[in-house]
Amino acid sequence: MDTKPLLGGLLAVLLALAAPARAHQVEKRFPVTERPLITIRNAHGKIRVQSWSQPEVRVVATHPSNKVEVDAEQIGNRIEITTHRLSEDLNPSEWVADYQITVPEEAELQVHTDSGDIYVERVFGDMSFDTVTANLELREVAGYLVIKTIGGSLVCIRCAGRLDFRSISGSIRLLEPMTSNLYAQTSSGSIFFDGEFLRGGMYRLQNSSGPIEVRFSESNSFELSAKSVFGRVESNTDLRPRAHSPEAFTAPRGARRMLSGIHNEGHAKVELVSFSGTITIRKRD
Repeated sequence: MDTKPLLGGLLAVLLALAAPARAHQVEKRFPVTERPLITIRNAHGKIRVQSWSQPEVRVVATHPSNKVEVDAEQIGNRIEITTHRLSEDLNPSEWVADYQITVPEEAELQVHTDSGDIYVERVFGDMSFDTVTANLELREVAGYLVIKTIGGSLVCIRCAGRLDFRSISGSIRLLEPMTSNLYAQTSSGSIFFDGEFLRGGMYRLQNSSGPIEVRFSESNSFELSAKSVFGRVESNTDLRPRAHSPEAFTAPRGARRMLSGIHNEGHAKVELVSFSGTITIRKRD
């Protein structure tokens, strides 16, 4: 008995069953001029944005369900990318779309999503992110960066420009930051800063109950004000009193609830505020 037709038919059936998991993919390209604006609206899924030297926006979207539709359209120099639900009978595992988007370096971004992971690398235009629980990683970006989230966290690596982060329970980690204007606020999340305070920069980090930790180098120059109302402030560095306000200066080392003073010439202004969390100020070895 020749089994080849039977095996061939079985293989065709298996391929047909496997095809839907890979079939829903959309790729579109849009020619743009300088500083295009890309808006992304997605409920759940991964969003990855990277830059290239082409005056073009490329969108590659994948989704597992035929109950979901991905739409990308161009209006002038603006690109609108949206995930639509085509059925009310949609479970959470189907309400997902993943995006890989390539943009010019000077592009601006507006991202609205509920959950998933967002990754942006080497994009230098202004950006805003509005999320529920989505986690965000920014790497070597610049511009005016605004992040609003309920429970999502932010990792920012070598970020420049101006950064405004606000969250309820999300945490923020700033590694080798190059920003001169930073505002970070979270209720119960942690805040971690490891880098340099730039000359003339303004930095305010505050939360209610999470830890705040700041690490800096011996050569860094800043004026510090740190206060935890019901927590404590820990430091391993010596500060000198600010002129005209010696009463605000407290003992240079150990644990306390408030610490203020100047390190080197005081070229940047740093404010650390917590209600009940621990604030840690560490000079790197």
